Parts: sequence; C-alpha cells; structure tokens
Amino acid sequence: MGGRRLNLTTSLLADVVLALFASPCAAAAQVKTTDMRWSFRVPLPSGVSGAESLAFDGKGEGPYAGVSDGRVLKWGGSTVGWTTYAHSANYRKIPLCTAGVVPSAETESMCGCPLGLQFHFKTGDLYIADAYLGLMRVGPGGGEAEVLATGSDDGVPFNFVNGLDVDQATGDVYFTDSSATYPRRFNTEIMMNADATGWLLRYDARTGAVTVLRSGLPYPNGVAVSRDGAQVVVAHTVPCQAFRYLLRGARAGQYELLADLPGYPDNVRRDGKGGYWVALNQEKQRLDATPETAPVKHLVGVRLDARGVEVEELTADKGVTLSDVAERRGKLWLGSVELEYIGLVA
Repeated sequence: MGGRRLNLTTSLLADVVLALFASPCAAAAQVKTTDMRWSFRVPLPSGVSGAESLAFDGKGEGPYAGVSDGRVLKWGGSTVGWTTYAHSANYRKIPLCTAGVVPSAETESMCGCPLGLQFHFKTGDLYIADAYLGLMRVGPGGGEAEVLATGSDDGVPFNFVNGLDVDQATGDVYFTDSSATYPRRFNTEIMMNADATGWLLRYDARTGAVTVLRSGLPYPNGVAVSRDGAQVVVAHTVPCQAFRYLLRGARAGQYELLADLPGYPDNVRRDGKGGYWVALNQEKQRLDATPETAPVKHLVGVRLDARGVEVEELTADKGVTLSDVAERRGKLWLGSVELEYIGLVA
C-alpha cells in the first residue's frame, strides 16, 4: 500500500462508500489460525522503517527489503546484518537522502520509495516498483537501479507505482499504478473518494514495451503471477477484494473476482501450495461493532487457495499491521510499511 495505517473513521467511511464493489465470496471451511505474536523479530537499521515488500533471490538469499529512505537492503544473517543492495540515482546525488533524517513525504519523492520487489531468477535482475520514480531494475550484485519506465506506451505517466511480480518463465513484469489522480502520500484520498483510476500493467522483458492490461481499477495494489503462469492476481485495497486477470485460454483478458477479503489488502504473494498469501493493512470494521462485539483476534493476513477460498489466517496484537507475507521454505517472513523490523514465523 505504501501508506499509513488506516484510522477507524477512514475505515468505516471507506466500507460504506465502496460497498458498491462488494460481491459474494465462497465461504471458507476449517480455517487455520497462526498467531504471529510469537514471531522472531529482525530489526531494521536505525532511522528507517517500512519494509513494504520482501523478496528472495534465486539462491534463496535474503530477504531483501525496500525501506523508507529509498534503498533496498539485503539481510545477510545475524553475523552480517543489513547491507545496502540497491538505490536510485537520486539517493547518491541528493545529500538529504543520506543525511540520516527521518524520511518524509518530501524526501521519499526525491530519494525513492520502493513498494514492490521481485527477482527474475534466471537473469538475477531485481525489479523494483518505486511509488515516485517508476519501474526500475538493478542487475545481479545490486548497485544503482536504472529506470525502465515512467509511463505507459500510450504516453500516460505513472503516478503511484505500487505492487509488482515477475513471470519467471517469460521474464515479463506485472505491476500496478494505484491511481492516476493521487500520488502515494494521498493514499487515504484514494479510498475516501472512491477513486477508480488505477491500472494493471505489463512490462515486456524482451521489447521493453509497457502495456496497460486493465484500467479504471479501484486502488489496485499487490500483484502475484500464479504458479502456472495462467493468471495474475491483483489485491484491491479498497474494496477489500482480490481479482484475477486471465492470461491464457479462451477467456484470456478477462478480469474476475477471486475473493472478498476480511480487511484492506496490501501485497499478495504465491504460497507453497498453489495459493496466495495476502497481507492486510487493517481488518474491516463492522458498522454495528461495539467494544463488546468487536473480535478478539486481530487479522493481519490470510492465505487463499487456488480457488480464492480462505484456508488460513494470521493474527497479531492490536496496532500491528502487515504489508507483505513472503513464504520461503516453510517459513513466513513478514513486512510492514510502519514497523521498524520484519517478522519471521518458523
């Protein structure tokens, strides 16, 4: 999402305003619950936060995390700690970016704000969705990232580049621009005004062409290519839903509902079973909720099977929000745009 945690008023109003988008969802049965309160915490370097997106390279090293000062960091284990892996050209050129000041909306628009990360394992390239700088790429070994695109081939500039995933078979990159109207720092306005000007796009790794696959979308955020490469799943922060864009077959090009979600989603990732993990920035609020009827558990993520049915949920203490749930070798790595650490559930 790349935004601050929603307050209660914003959440309630968004539920009401965007009820138009609601659709029935298949009921989940025997949902497993995992409590992340007992997860191990990996602190980020002093002065940064916002591990919005996590990624692992083809060797299984990482996680790599985009943080609030515009860099992409690499975790090398407890002995090595965090090191800088990638950064924008501006990060080295603008003194404010390396001055150690608390990042703000002003600095992030200059220094970069990496919200989506994913490697193409075959080439070793890391693709970066930067909210302000556009679609970027850095080669094996890291360094200064190059800007691949700042707008579509139709000449429309990006405004809020957000989620990203790579088709490992083709190398093509699927990503979202959350709004043609509002930049990242006005993400609340996207929800409150029911803005539906977002895009789902594809970057052709062979030709460099950027194609708009779907436009007029309400707050498209995280992206995940299915394991078989037949579809792209897109999380819509509002109206709390996940859709799929079909890439193959007679229905290729169709955009259809995959799941209604119990909260406001951020990133969506493939799990190890053919389904998807969806991180929730905040769970939905019932309009009739009172302190007595409010749920005891606080949802921060859900696992969907390939059909979109919820099969597992993550819970946490109140005040904890998630932006990413990345599964790696049976372990869950947890990123948050707000926290100063990433979590690990073994």
